[in-house]
Amino acid sequence: MSDRRRLLPLLGANRHGSRDSMTCLYRCGNACDHPVPNTSDNPYLGDLVDAEVSRRGVVRAGAIGALVLGVGGSLAGAGPATAAPAGAAAPALPEVENFAAGQRAGNGALTFKAVPPNKLDSFIVPNGYDHAVVIRWGDEVVPGAPELDVHRQTGARQSKQFGYNNDFVGVLPLDRKGKRALLVVNHEYTNEELMFPGFTSHDALSVEQVKAAIAAHGLSVVELERVGDTGEYRVVGKGARRYNRRITALATKFELTGPAAGSSWLRTAADPNGRTVIGTLNNCAGGVTPWGTVLSGEENFNQYFVGGDAAPADLKPKLARYGIDTTNRYPSGSRKWERADERFDLAKHPNEAHRHGWIVEVDPFDPEGRPRKHTALGRFKHEGANVIVARSGHVVAYMGDDERFDYLYKFVSDKKYMKGNSWVARQHNLSLLESGTLYVAKLEYTSAAEIDGSGKLPTDGAFDGRGRWIRLVSGNRSYVDGMTAAEVLTFTRQAGDKVGATKMDRPEDVEPSLRTGKVYVALTNNSNRGTGSNPKADEANPRTANRHGHILELVEDRSDNTAETFAWSLPIVCGDPADPSTYFSGYDKTKVSPISCPDNVAFDSAGNLWISTDGNALGSNDGLFATPVEGPEKGHLKQFLTVPLGAETCGPFITGDDRSVFVAVQHPGEIGGASIDNPASNWPDGDFAKPGVVVTWRLDGGHIGA
Repeated sequence: MSDRRRLLPLLGANRHGSRDSMTCLYRCGNACDHPVPNTSDNPYLGDLVDAEVSRRGVVRAGAIGALVLGVGGSLAGAGPATAAPAGAAAPALPEVENFAAGQRAGNGALTFKAVPPNKLDSFIVPNGYDHAVVIRWGDEVVPGAPELDVHRQTGARQSKQFGYNNDFVGVLPLDRKGKRALLVVNHEYTNEELMFPGFTSHDALSVEQVKAAIAAHGLSVVELERVGDTGEYRVVGKGARRYNRRITALATKFELTGPAAGSSWLRTAADPNGRTVIGTLNNCAGGVTPWGTVLSGEENFNQYFVGGDAAPADLKPKLARYGIDTTNRYPSGSRKWERADERFDLAKHPNEAHRHGWIVEVDPFDPEGRPRKHTALGRFKHEGANVIVARSGHVVAYMGDDERFDYLYKFVSDKKYMKGNSWVARQHNLSLLESGTLYVAKLEYTSAAEIDGSGKLPTDGAFDGRGRWIRLVSGNRSYVDGMTAAEVLTFTRQAGDKVGATKMDRPEDVEPSLRTGKVYVALTNNSNRGTGSNPKADEANPRTANRHGHILELVEDRSDNTAETFAWSLPIVCGDPADPSTYFSGYDKTKVSPISCPDNVAFDSAGNLWISTDGNALGSNDGLFATPVEGPEKGHLKQFLTVPLGAETCGPFITGDDRSVFVAVQHPGEIGGASIDNPASNWPDGDFAKPGVVVTWRLDGGHIGA
């Protein structure tokens, strides 16, 4: 057996299996050092599935119409057409197809030569491809922004510059040929050691430096232009950039919508009506809607608050369920943001934490518009939200709660999507996420008795089963005993606990395929699975101390994304292919790239699944991978690129013409002991590490991947 087939070495210097100690501190506030927030006793193993609804009864999803912007007509039931108010401006959104809407013919075979695992401080792509940095931390976003000067950063300066630790990437075209586009990016969190020279502690930062860190969170909207006829894009040069915008945690106002807006849980002294929130926190992944907006998930917001020990006694269990420390004034790793803004002190403003943890919707074509937080989609540690239009015309959003042993969710809108780009259609579609039905997933198993935590396949040859979506709330009606609709939506984790949802291994990005309607979930890892008193392995989470994660596939019954029942399976169980606990849809594992810790997923127009990783526990830098999910090449997973030392691969976003793939290189050089004065990575400019967005394209102008 060749050296290639030996198990790859593990990273001995990292904590909790894969992440560096600096990542643990800043990404999630050392979540793994704290008790698992989900202490509910809902069952870990579902009932065995009746033979009549076993694997043989799976209904394969049929073709789903592409999500298209600017196509004429409207769906039946969408409501009567009305004229725009006198003098109302036409929406800025051009009548173009969504970049992510293409459906290319072909067998989905991936022709690039896989990039090998490596520990290089470089961005590596396959032969025949090239890449370029589109934008990096500190670059100008708002016209007239000052150049990055790490010795003079203030909240005002950073509020005009590209933020830190870019995560979600969305690209929306401004013309039919994709010559110009809008790049929309989340900024999840900050690494103060890697931002401020001479950093010693958060207490030692000046108030202006704290404000700069707060302003480095949020989102950026940036105009791009294609370079010639290639797949490369660059930021539009100085001049007219009408859409460029920074949305920050420092000062941007957000509107709360939906049934929980205005409830007593969301009211504060500064906002007695409970309808206007300042800022957005820890924005992780997201999605692009068919009506041309961007959804952004607020994830580890808990780590920014202090004073939980002085919160009212009746609130402490609710705060603790979201990972907020209710026993110490200053939790471990506190950012000390209350020094710049007292709303981060729960002793003074105990409801402020409830105003974060939502899905945010931003209209990048309206640079003056106020972003919204949609309470109808529930509150938890949102990785993101991805939308598909069901055959009925209702919009369906899939979401994961990125926490050990937390849940998978689905939202179905009350209203139906209206096609077209009229003022009427635009206004109608912007309201789709304000009211609907929120569900949580409960999975059942075919081979529960055979799961021993080793990852060994059951005798039926698959990890699979059935599942159902449990209603939590519909409009203003709660389906959870003892909880109002507003309470269910504000404390959605507790609602999931009450109805016995299935505890998963950190459900992160959840993406429906526009070709098949099938839904794919990245379950990143869970080193607590089956250890101590924690829940044991089950068929949907089949390994004890799951360090490498897996991919879950859902097939909604009747090929209907609004259905309340589904079949599920695990097409990929990640890790080194030489490890017998890994699985790649039965494909020859000697031909498969090793993969660890899947995080974000996307599709190209041929239907191939692209997977980015976060926290590779196999001794290599993180990367981007691709695999067909249908046909004879199903499971043939290949590594497409790797990112620099200490970085995570975020995004990805593949344009609808399949000529460009964008990824965010998050936290390069995030290695314990590193600083801006003594960087562990020099990417991308050769001095100190800067997070940035990269575009990759084929030199011959062909389709990415195939």
